[in-house]
Amino acid sequence: MLVRSKRWGKIAFLLGVWFYFFMTAASAKVVERIVAVVNDEVISQSEVDQMAKAIQSRPGAKLPPGSGKELQRQLLDALIMQKLAKAEAKRRGIAVSEKEVEKALEDFKKQNGITDDESLVRMLAKNGMTLKGFKQQLSDQMTQDRLLSVVAGSKVVVTDNDVRQFYEQEYPKTGGKMLHLKMLNMPLPADATEAQREELRKKAEAILQEQRQGASLSDLAQKHGVMIQDLGFVAERDLDPELAQFLSKVKTGDTAPVETLDGFRLVEVVGRQEGRGRSFEDAAPEIRAILQRREMEKTFQEWIKSQKDRAHIKIMM
Repeated sequence: MLVRSKRWGKIAFLLGVWFYFFMTAASAKVVERIVAVVNDEVISQSEVDQMAKAIQSRPGAKLPPGSGKELQRQLLDALIMQKLAKAEAKRRGIAVSEKEVEKALEDFKKQNGITDDESLVRMLAKNGMTLKGFKQQLSDQMTQDRLLSVVAGSKVVVTDNDVRQFYEQEYPKTGGKMLHLKMLNMPLPADATEAQREELRKKAEAILQEQRQGASLSDLAQKHGVMIQDLGFVAERDLDPELAQFLSKVKTGDTAPVETLDGFRLVEVVGRQEGRGRSFEDAAPEIRAILQRREMEKTFQEWIKSQKDRAHIKIMM
């Protein structure tokens, strides 16, 4: 049986940067229609479709609100922003070395339990991606992060009072239960039919049966070409209440199937422990980094919108 969960709760912010790389993962090149031109860069329909699939492949992520043409336009706007950011980084001479990309790729493989490039290639192929395209997206994301620091880093000031206020108002002071979770993610297409949902349900149940017969989630993820994420220890309070209640009945070491509106997830409870509260002095560096990143992203979004106003953009959808 698959337990249903309408929400995935606060867990999304814990998933780390790795799934973000799939936001714009490139698929194999095909001849198809162009939906926009940004200065001298084109955006194809497959890029828009791939972004939608990639967002859905990330646990806890949801597509922007809207449907049909409205949703397509929101995704296209995000791609336009990415093209502008990439062009500006090039103009400023911001680049990422091949060695840095390889290091990020190795970190990605380690984070997701992928043991070799062959397994990664198979997994990417099943998601309509190539290793070359994925490396390019790693490079693009690292480049954009550096552009963000250049554009917004010097404009953001986080005071001691800001840090203290965040600690007092938002930062958890108590310990509580912690769960070490591993999650195998199986998303559905945005326009999935009931037949597709049923097919994916059977696949999830088959994978779960293999896992209960002794196969590890990491091996199953590589075999079936699906993503697995080791979340480490997650505070129970940061989970969706419905999910937290369900997992409280799952024994340590067991795996639970969860059905959501956008697909299926197999969640393994690796371990449990009691969390501990953190003093202000201990938490302050982490809080400062959170606040700095938050404000930098706001500043960067405002800046990139100003770039859009000055760019030559033609929409054909």
